[in-house]
Amino acid sequence: MIQLLDVNGRRLAIQSAGPESGPVLVFLHHGLGAISSWKGQIQEFCKAGYRVLAYDRWGHGDSAHRERWSMPDFEPDVADLECLLDQLGIQQVSLIGHSDGGNIAMHYASKHPQLVTCLVLIAAHIYIETKMAAAIQDLINKFERDLRFQKRMRMVHGSKSEELFWGWYEGWSRPEIQEWDPRPVLNQISCPTLVVQGLEDEHASPQHAQDLASGIPNAQLWLVPEVGHMLPQDFSHDFNCRVLEYLHQILVIPTLG
Repeated sequence: MIQLLDVNGRRLAIQSAGPESGPVLVFLHHGLGAISSWKGQIQEFCKAGYRVLAYDRWGHGDSAHRERWSMPDFEPDVADLECLLDQLGIQQVSLIGHSDGGNIAMHYASKHPQLVTCLVLIAAHIYIETKMAAAIQDLINKFERDLRFQKRMRMVHGSKSEELFWGWYEGWSRPEIQEWDPRPVLNQISCPTLVVQGLEDEHASPQHAQDLASGIPNAQLWLVPEVGHMLPQDFSHDFNCRVLEYLHQILVIPTLG
């Protein structure tokens, strides 16, 4: 069930599922995503014994409207995550973040290493590659011309779909972002980390994922053949199996009775 909560001064749509005693997993969706982006994961991870928390980030889905996005540091989004976990009384968490959600997870884990048990980072960004411009242009073409893409955006984000799309685009297209490089802070992430990326990712090369994994102590790398940027959605069964296997090595599922 999805509920609306006032978090950090704004309304966020939250879904919580799974056993209350299970280790907490927070799913952080990609830049144009929402809770529904994790429909292939939520129930599977709950059945495996985890308490799953997913939410529409500010400006997405059923959460509050947003006028300005904050790439690449995502400070307001990290603050929302901090406030949400504090409000729910969650003191230990594992984060699974896709694309922009992966960046939010990285920032949170580097800022609060003592609170994060492990990370799964899917197609996260640590610098801008040339191919990203072409991938963004392809999305612009879809948003402007592809009726099915437009319909999906409206179904998920309602009246916010246009402001979300152009806010996301402008956030990643500012000239100063070309110099962005968060790699010096990656060594502040102390928890076990699984870095995941499709070998056919439209936004980043395999080297990108290798650089991310090599910058984080205790990180493992999983490069997935024949899969693009939307790996959790397009490759959900194998993704779920591999990530659950990884989590089971680190997290303890309480036994009942």
